[in-house]
Amino acid sequence: MPTTRHGHSRRRRNILPLLYTAVVLVFLAFGTAIVIVHPGTANVGDRRPAVQQNTHPDPSGTAAGQPPGAVQRPVPPAATRTRPRGTLVFVIDDVGYNVWQLQPFLQLPFPVTLAVLPGVPHTDEAVRLVQAAGKELLLHQPMEAIDGSDPGPRAIMTDMDDDTIRQTIRANLAQVRGAVGINNHMGSKATSDTRTMTIVLDEARRAGIYVLDSLTIGDSVIHSVASLMRQTTWERAVFLDNMPDKASILHYINEGTKVAEKRGYAVMIGHVWSAELAQTLSELYPQLVEQGFSLSTISRIMMDKDDDDDLGD
Repeated sequence: MPTTRHGHSRRRRNILPLLYTAVVLVFLAFGTAIVIVHPGTANVGDRRPAVQQNTHPDPSGTAAGQPPGAVQRPVPPAATRTRPRGTLVFVIDDVGYNVWQLQPFLQLPFPVTLAVLPGVPHTDEAVRLVQAAGKELLLHQPMEAIDGSDPGPRAIMTDMDDDTIRQTIRANLAQVRGAVGINNHMGSKATSDTRTMTIVLDEARRAGIYVLDSLTIGDSVIHSVASLMRQTTWERAVFLDNMPDKASILHYINEGTKVAEKRGYAVMIGHVWSAELAQTLSELYPQLVEQGFSLSTISRIMMDKDDDDDLGD
């Protein structure tokens, strides 16, 4: 019997290590299975929840360190921003015969220049209205035409002596008080005459105003005479309403924009009697701005140029 008990004891001692080994292998197999099924939970000791990025904008603005209520405005890519394409100057001639035709141009929501005739029935009232509206004012000086057409009262004729021309300009500037420039009404003959234009340019310089050549004739000497006098003048690029229908006006405005893109600016002249012109300009204004054109006046361009020159000194 003792021999039998010792035999059983030895067998139990041999079986126990095998049982321990089997248990260990089972646990290892179980652990391996968990890792394979859930690879993202290998670090099981870390029970902290995963941090999720907020893909929605924070309306309070505090997520980006901004004060509450701050709104981040998107900045358009450089390629989509409208580049400056030029400055457009609209001059409206023949103002002064009445005021009802003037009103639509005074209401335009952008800078526009009104050229008022001297000595006509509503000159004084037109001057007051233009200035009250904050628009640029010109003396629309009548001048002699080649074909003998009547240019209207207080005109400059080539057979006038020097003093008469000077006195005529001064009297007209006194009536169109506040004018910052002068342009010619008709004047195909007068603007071709060197003596006459020399006097007109000299009077403009004395008065401190600019001269705009309406270019009613291709042989105008205003530019060449002004160059000799070292004086800056301006020239019309297009007439807007030689044909007063809307399609023609749009065509001429388009021609003016092409000039502005090449030269940097374009002076376009229309007439106060063209109701279609006022309506077309009002409708077209937002589109012109969207396309990159700015609307201004000659005096504003001159001031900007002077500012640029001062910065360059």
